[in-house]
Amino acid sequence: MKLSFAPLLVFPLLVIPLAFRPRSEKPVPVEEEPLHKVERENDAVTVLRLTLPPGKYTEYHIHQHDRVAIQLSTTSTTQQDWKKPEGPPDAVKPGDFSAMTLQGDSYTHRVHNVGKQPYEVLDIEFLQRPATASPELAGPVAAENPSARIYNWVLPPGATSPMHKHVRPFVIVSVTALNLQMSSDNGQTASRAVEAGSFRYVDIPLAAAGSITHNLINIGATPGQIIEVELK
Repeated sequence: MKLSFAPLLVFPLLVIPLAFRPRSEKPVPVEEEPLHKVERENDAVTVLRLTLPPGKYTEYHIHQHDRVAIQLSTTSTTQQDWKKPEGPPDAVKPGDFSAMTLQGDSYTHRVHNVGKQPYEVLDIEFLQRPATASPELAGPVAAENPSARIYNWVLPPGATSPMHKHVRPFVIVSVTALNLQMSSDNGQTASRAVEAGSFRYVDIPLAAAGSITHNLINIGATPGQIIEVELK
């Protein structure tokens, strides 16, 4: 009797290609993307930190709000919008920032770290655009979108920012490690060492018509950078 081994040969050929097929890339809300970690969330903002290893992609994820991105590492990345080709590499370094305006209802993309170092970025999403933006500025506006303004304070050792007033809530971000002193207009001071990439949300209730007036002083021996992201 003649034996046939054709089924044994065909079966692996059917299975192996299936094993190497790419999985489905269904977009998820940015808060559910595995490498984006929510570090602060309230009724005004969601603050997320993305840490992306070299050579890796995020999953496709959906942004539904205006946002500000503050870079915390030195590497190179690409952006790929949903169903479009991957864009060109873009070099980033700590202290770079951008204020993005949502066009339409949502924006879907993924990020690819094409550099040799981990990619770290702080992403601040604003849950509502104001009906009327506050006309009061805390200082020179480095960037803005319909929801927020960015103030960028670069402080060499011993340097002091101008005294400035915030009438709206803000997120203060230390791009660098820094020995920071804050002084208020009533003469009170507070000093502490802050870590690179650390942040704090400072609430100023609109109904209370409050404000905070302060300056920022680098009392350390190394250069520092503080970014304040103020809601409009």
